[in-house]
Amino acid sequence: MKITIKSLRTFLGWCVVINLGVLLYWFLAIVFARDFVFMVHTRWFTISEESFDAIHYTMMTFYKLVVIIFNLVPYLVLRWVKFE
Repeated sequence: MKITIKSLRTFLGWCVVINLGVLLYWFLAIVFARDFVFMVHTRWFTISEESFDAIHYTMMTFYKLVVIIFNLVPYLVLRWVKFE
């Protein structure tokens, strides 16, 4: 199978969509089911609510940054640059 610019662009586009869907699901779970998610995590780990919030906020920011750097930016480059 030969990887073309078009197939790579399509792959990265779907990676962006799927990863942003995961991020949206994570965000909605924290917003609407925060107590349940906190309860599940405290069964496994001893953690305060402040630490729980800080960890999730930090990891969501890190995840979003990684998606932007490794999926969205390469997708946009392949979209805008004209390869000969």
